[in-house]
Amino acid sequence: MATTLQQSPPTLDEIDRLRRVYKHRIQLNLAAKYSRTNPGHLFALHEREATMAALFHSAGLDSLTSLRILDLGCGAGATLRQYLEYGANSDQLCGIDLLPEFAEKARSLHLQVTCGSASDLPFPDCSFDLVSQFTLFTSVLDPATRRRIADEMDRVLRPGGKILWYDFAVDNPANPDVRGVRMAEVRQLFPGYSIATRRITLAPPLGRMIGHLGPTLYFLVSKFRFLCTHYLCLLQKRHLI
Repeated sequence: MATTLQQSPPTLDEIDRLRRVYKHRIQLNLAAKYSRTNPGHLFALHEREATMAALFHSAGLDSLTSLRILDLGCGAGATLRQYLEYGANSDQLCGIDLLPEFAEKARSLHLQVTCGSASDLPFPDCSFDLVSQFTLFTSVLDPATRRRIADEMDRVLRPGGKILWYDFAVDNPANPDVRGVRMAEVRQLFPGYSIATRRITLAPPLGRMIGHLGPTLYFLVSKFRFLCTHYLCLLQKRHLI
C-alpha cells in the first residue's frame, strides 16, 4: 500500500498549470508527430502493445474480461478502446481526464469518462482491478501532486490489483513542462508493490527519423535499450493477509 505519511495536498496552481500546458499542446497541433501514418510513431505503438501483451501474459492476464479498469489521463480514450481488444467489457471501463474537450470526445465514442483530476478520483476505495497511466506522471512537476495521484491510484485499486505504467524515464531538454520518472521514484511512489518492468521506445526524435527507413531497422535499433526513453511496468498490489 502507498505510504500513509501526511502529505501536502496538490496545489491548485499545479492543476491549473497542467490545464494550460495541455491546452497549449492542443494548439500546437502535434497530430502529424503522433499519427499512425507516421512510421516511427506507429512502430513505437506496436512495440509498446507487444510488450504490454507479454507483461499481461506473464502475469496470467490472457484476457481482461470481467476486470474493472480505470485509465488516468485517458484523453479521448485510445487506451480504453485498446483494452476492448483484450476482452475488456465496455461497461467495466472508466477513464478520467483533466480537459473537458477530451472527456466529451471520449463520451461521444460511448466510453465512460469523467472530467476531473487524477489527484482527487471520484471513485470508491478498492473499486478497480487494473489502473493505468500513460505519460501522465511525466507532466506533473509538483512532488506533492505526484504523491497524491499515486495515493489515489492505490486507494481505488483492490488488494492484488495491478497498475499498468508507461512513462518517460528521462527528462526532455526541449520541454520544460515534463520531468522523467525513474524506477527509484516509481518504487517510492508504490512501496510494497511487486514490479515487472521493461525499458522500451526509442527516443521519439530518433524513432521518427529511423522509422522512415523501415520496421526492420527500427526494431533492430530499439534493442539498444540505452537509446530507449520509457518504462513500461506492471505493478501488483499486495493481497490482504
